Amino acid sequence: MARKSARKSAAKAGADAQLSSSLLGLEDLLICCDPADLDFKDTRTLEPLPGLIGQDRALGAIRLAASIPHPDFNLFVLGPAGAGRHSAVQTLLEAEATGRPVPPDWIYVNDFASPDRPKAIAMPPGTARPLQKAMEALVDDLATDIPSLFESEQYQNRRSAFEQRLESRKQDAFEKLADKSRERSVTILRTPMGFAIAGVRNGEVIKPDDFSNLSDRDRKEIEDAVNLTEKDLEKYLKSIPRLEKEHRAAVALLNAELAEQAVDDALDPVLKAFGAIEAIKLHLTALRTDLIENAEMFLREGNGRQEGPFPVARARIHDEPAFHRYAVNVMVSNDPKTSAGAPIITEPLPSLSNLIGKVDHISTMGALVTDFTLIRSGALHRANGGFLILDALRVLTEPLAWEALKRCLETRAIRISSAAEMLSLISTSTLEPQPIPLQVRVVLVGDALLHLLLTLHDPDFSRLFKVGADFSHDMPRSAESVGLFARMVAGVCKRDGLRPVSRDGVAALVDVATRAADDQGRMSLRIGAIWDLLREADFLTSVSGKSVIDVSQIAAARAAAEDRADRVRDRLQDMIKEGTLIVSTSGSTVGQVNGLTVTSSGLFTFGLPVRITARVRMGSGKVIDIEREAKLGGPIHSKGVLILSSYLATHYAGDMPLSLWASLVFEQTYGGVEGDSASAAELCALLSALAGIPISQSLAITGSINQMGEVQPIGGVNEKIEGFFDTCKAAGLTGQQGVLIPRRNVRNLMLRADVIEAVAKGQFRIYAISHIDQAMELLTGLPAGARSGAGVFEDGSVNANVETRLRSFALTLREFTKPADLFTESDLEQ
Repeated sequence: MARKSARKSAAKAGADAQLSSSLLGLEDLLICCDPADLDFKDTRTLEPLPGLIGQDRALGAIRLAASIPHPDFNLFVLGPAGAGRHSAVQTLLEAEATGRPVPPDWIYVNDFASPDRPKAIAMPPGTARPLQKAMEALVDDLATDIPSLFESEQYQNRRSAFEQRLESRKQDAFEKLADKSRERSVTILRTPMGFAIAGVRNGEVIKPDDFSNLSDRDRKEIEDAVNLTEKDLEKYLKSIPRLEKEHRAAVALLNAELAEQAVDDALDPVLKAFGAIEAIKLHLTALRTDLIENAEMFLREGNGRQEGPFPVARARIHDEPAFHRYAVNVMVSNDPKTSAGAPIITEPLPSLSNLIGKVDHISTMGALVTDFTLIRSGALHRANGGFLILDALRVLTEPLAWEALKRCLETRAIRISSAAEMLSLISTSTLEPQPIPLQVRVVLVGDALLHLLLTLHDPDFSRLFKVGADFSHDMPRSAESVGLFARMVAGVCKRDGLRPVSRDGVAALVDVATRAADDQGRMSLRIGAIWDLLREADFLTSVSGKSVIDVSQIAAARAAAEDRADRVRDRLQDMIKEGTLIVSTSGSTVGQVNGLTVTSSGLFTFGLPVRITARVRMGSGKVIDIEREAKLGGPIHSKGVLILSSYLATHYAGDMPLSLWASLVFEQTYGGVEGDSASAAELCALLSALAGIPISQSLAITGSINQMGEVQPIGGVNEKIEGFFDTCKAAGLTGQQGVLIPRRNVRNLMLRADVIEAVAKGQFRIYAISHIDQAMELLTGLPAGARSGAGVFEDGSVNANVETRLRSFALTLREFTKPADLFTESDLEQ
């Protein structure tokens, strides 16, 4: 009896020593940046650091993609949102683009030989718009000059001369015919029905009665003369169309001569300005021919134009659809006076048409028509010769945009096509603009998962995007990195026009970055949220009338941001306080433990305690995960339950089958449960139910386990501790409440000030554990128990009770299936 009491005393002393060694001190719960370690008063004395820190690897990749001349070295920028990816890309690309030449302008013009295939022409930078204006002026001038020229006295005189010549030739021919007819004693008469031929005697036309009285010989002579004259008249009449044709040819030649004169006069300044560009010179030659051939269009427009009460000096004829054939459609214009280097284009909506351009249509008389002036440029056109920045997810979610982008990068040309054409949904004829050669560096910005999926499932991706810039989530926290961070704060203040930040304010921002990294030895590089906090603190500083942002304003901004976002957390905590959500923070219960979860409201991530219960009985060795059975548990959570089942099967009564039926459940959870961070809590509840030993409800536990019973680190440890602390604080702090966390999570602790204060006052405790045995000792107040040399657990320990229960289940189960003489009392005692 004395020996047994001694063993219990020794076990209790060992448990107390274990509890003491697991209890964390204040120095373990938070690491603060000491303002005294910063050698400046405020950020005004620091040299601003405009770039990023801790992202050397990613920045090097961006520089490589920006500067390497080889194609297909397009860039995918991956990393967390808020890490400064877009700003870093923009800054580095601007530095590279400044040293590059301004790319050429691109225009589309009409191909007069194939109007449905407009020609693409490259022009020197800044010349496309002047050419467009020059062609508009040329058409407008011709619409005035050509009608005026054809209405001029010189033209009318020359035209009248042609008309007179025609009439003279007709008259001369007719007179010759009349002379011949008179010699034959016949005459040609003009009648309403045409020409008539009659005989003449003594200067008078022979009447029919008189003709019948003539002798046969005279009648025969007259008839022969009439026949000959008819033949001559027929020849004359046949010569009239030829004469008129010659007249029309002469007039056309005159018109062409005048049109050529007008066109040449109008084209001369255009040729002088742009004739040095060979492609433009060839186009102007074809345009000149077409203008001369279609000069009558300008005549019709000039004759049909109605002057208003205020006549204009020159009409805007170039806007008329009939004259679009002579227009210049500017796709890209890069004016060297306003453009510095290569273009950097960011397309916020990378749809198919916004990327590669489109051909618009207009409704005319119920039909959709188009011409080359309705071709619209896309982002690839504007970025040609420079850089194009796109959001990867948006490109992939826009129909056909990703395939079109890859096609352009593969062919190194921009071919405009609509979605209907790509899907072969239409068969009507449309424009086929000549593809424009493409030389661009595409930068996609996305996350690591998207990059992995593209790498695995799109064989073209790795070939076209050879460079990846991987932005890190965090960086080591050191005196050097803190100094660089302070300079980066100074740079943001200067860039955004914020008030300077005091030394203690910078120290507070360093602590914010460390908390965001969830690691005492690192600082988060998701600086977007930190800069937002700084901007809000600057506003609060302006409201308070101060000139420097200090630690109080940083703290106030953090509190305000949290208060705006934590409505859901507050409501859930209220439900716990009201008893709607059942969570105990005092007492002891068998098979019940407080687990810790992390949830998100979309705006805010917070921790919340949840009751986990276990029930056991004799069975066939099955541990039921009710969450999985109800299809609420995710695969990782199910994995955790399988691991704890393996721990039970291999750690206890290894010489007997596991004859257990057990169930585990998260009480009052109605959404999905995922992750294995509650597997330690589930195992503790299961061991408590098997051993029949109650678990203290003043404590909560988090951590995952492996098959050896070791407690592994988990995420969200700060939020989980703070969530249970809020619950305990609402119920009343007793000094016995606390949280068990994996020892490997100690470096992740960056707790709130009120939690630190409660720990300092002894009102709340935080324990670090490495094994499930330590957890059971803290939760039950009893030793976990270790196997002796004989292979049995020490009497009265948690493990001994668990093993005894499992053996009892196995022996009882055998009684239903085996003869009773196979079991002995010694089996039961073991």
